[in-house]
Amino acid sequence: MIERTRSWLDDRLGLSKLIELGSHKTVPVHRFSVFYYLGGMTLFFFLAQVCTGVLLMLYYRPSSNEAFESIEFIMTVVPFGWLIRSIHSWSANLMVFFAALHMISVFFLKAYRPPRELTWITGVLLLFLILGFGFSGYLLPWNQLAFFATKVGTDIAGKVPVMGGWMVRFLRGGDRVSGGTLSRFYGWHVALLPAITTVVLFVHLALVQLKGMSVPAAGEEESRRRPSMKFFPHFALRDLSGWIFALGVLAALAALFPWELGEKADLFAPAYENIRPEWYFVFMFQTLKLVPGGEVAGIEYEAIPILLFSAAGLLLLLVPLLDRRAAREGRSPGWSMAGVAALLFVVGMTCWGYASLLPLYVVFISAILLSLFAFITRGSGKAEDR
Repeated sequence: MIERTRSWLDDRLGLSKLIELGSHKTVPVHRFSVFYYLGGMTLFFFLAQVCTGVLLMLYYRPSSNEAFESIEFIMTVVPFGWLIRSIHSWSANLMVFFAALHMISVFFLKAYRPPRELTWITGVLLLFLILGFGFSGYLLPWNQLAFFATKVGTDIAGKVPVMGGWMVRFLRGGDRVSGGTLSRFYGWHVALLPAITTVVLFVHLALVQLKGMSVPAAGEEESRRRPSMKFFPHFALRDLSGWIFALGVLAALAALFPWELGEKADLFAPAYENIRPEWYFVFMFQTLKLVPGGEVAGIEYEAIPILLFSAAGLLLLLVPLLDRRAAREGRSPGWSMAGVAALLFVVGMTCWGYASLLPLYVVFISAILLSLFAFITRGSGKAEDR
């Protein structure tokens, strides 16, 4: 019976061909191989988001009158509902963190070199979509913090020249944050963004499989000396071990530090002091706080950093097409230094936004920057030696 079932499925799905293809696929082995696992970790947290999100949808009600109460019901009445919500919230933050870490490693390893330009572009699009998930999902609990943070976030869009007013009404579904905004964000969070993300993710994974994993210039000689690792089962099992470890960390964080609900949003209550968005938007928020009021040539001063952030996002997307030296030589110190400067700016502004945690962030980020500097220096030296 088992053999007949396997034969029937193989005849219709071509499972043997897929297994054969997987058995021949290899992964380069060198001292930077650990960075190959960051993409898989991001995928794991995305799958955790999907599973827990579906469970939360069974009880959540996307209206201003019932949203807060429905989450309160999930956390207090539904068995293990508080744990599912905490896992969903923690995995969202960890997904952003590992997606950013994955992008940083790919950037400094120059893994966007030909023929992997489209792999980088789809990966950056996925990062933008993940940030969209974070922004749209933040309002769904309909608590005070989420309400005012969303109000501030959508106010920023209103500073964009010419299109600002239209963008605010598009985001809010009106002139102010209301129940209509909540319903709109819910639709984006559970329907539109997942649909787009699924397509882009499928294309990204297909490109990774077709074009393989890039070998950095500093690891080419080592990769030639050491035998490649088979993707299945060796690399796949190591990736799965990382997923199991991540699941343990995620469960521990959710159980020991459950996500709080806060107070229900009150449209007429005063805003909290020192209100700020989620940590991955703090660097932009802190930058805008430093911009003085006023305008020049009919353009508000706050619109200038917004336009610069938009240009930086476009530049990040087009890095493989602009960095031609990396395509020729496997390295580009100018772009690497620009990346370090951008990372310093983002981290510095984030630390400034969390001034009370500044010493901890300084120690942590200093270690990262020293490691990056050592890596870039060593990588450049290896390339020059060759």
